[in-house]
Amino acid sequence: MSVPKKILITGGAGFIGSHLCERLVKDGNHVLCVDNYFTGVKDNITALIDNPRFEIMRHDVTFPLYVEVEEIYNLACPASPVHYQHDPVQTTKTSVHGAINLLGLAKRLQAKILQASTSEVYGDPEIHPQHEAYWGNTNPIGRRACYDEGKRCAETLFFDYWRQHGLRIKVPRIFNTYGPRMHPDDGRVVSNFIVQALRGDDITIYGDGSQTRSFCYVDDLVEALVRTMNTEDDFTGPVNIGNPEEFTIFALAEKVVAATGNSSKIVNVKLPDDDPKRRRPDIELAKEKLSWEPSTSLDDGLKHTIAYFDKILSS
Repeated sequence: MSVPKKILITGGAGFIGSHLCERLVKDGNHVLCVDNYFTGVKDNITALIDNPRFEIMRHDVTFPLYVEVEEIYNLACPASPVHYQHDPVQTTKTSVHGAINLLGLAKRLQAKILQASTSEVYGDPEIHPQHEAYWGNTNPIGRRACYDEGKRCAETLFFDYWRQHGLRIKVPRIFNTYGPRMHPDDGRVVSNFIVQALRGDDITIYGDGSQTRSFCYVDDLVEALVRTMNTEDDFTGPVNIGNPEEFTIFALAEKVVAATGNSSKIVNVKLPDDDPKRRRPDIELAKEKLSWEPSTSLDDGLKHTIAYFDKILSS
């Protein structure tokens, strides 16, 4: 049995962070969940509040944090366009100042630190599927840049701390993830379609629906994050984490309509600026270094996610 660790999770009350908190507490660790509740919600971590191995702290990572831990998972940053474009300056500060503050903490403690990066560092990719050696095709002055470039700069900081200070870093790049506890109004395609279908509204597709995405269920993602943190110190990443099965947005809409049993119509609206046309991870490195690949099919994952949204929309 492994020795329990003291683990900090920033953004721990968010969609992915709350699932990660549950997993690490279940594994016997002591978890400190830090969140400023900009997009995270306390309801996501209600089941953990009375657990003696779980602690909550309200804090914004753009300010220094003084705690004693052995590992840090940095998930703090709004991740949907609706949220990160609401205050783009703050979004960039969260990625950049947050990384600086947490890297400084990790350096002081000699703690291992994981940066939750994103497939958005690849921008609107010119190669397909995307592998870790690809440098990306991003617009540094567009509306998405606060998130895309903020995450790219955070990666730069992590690797400079690794080179300059010998810090033990891990950098997974997270592709589209879905599942229970997604925010119903976050503007992401899976939550959008499910909420619209359950309400009987038209399902709105940006563009003609031919753009593609790959959807990873949250439980599979959390498993990959834990495995990334537990790799040997000489493996830093970046490493793609996502489901390589590729679907058009139109095909996703059809699946959601069928799974909900509603008769929503599919309508088309204008495509947002800089929206990637194709997105699919090459996960050969994750298979090799993490012995990981996703196991949840889109159909099964949608069933769990639809059940969650049906419950919260009915309450």
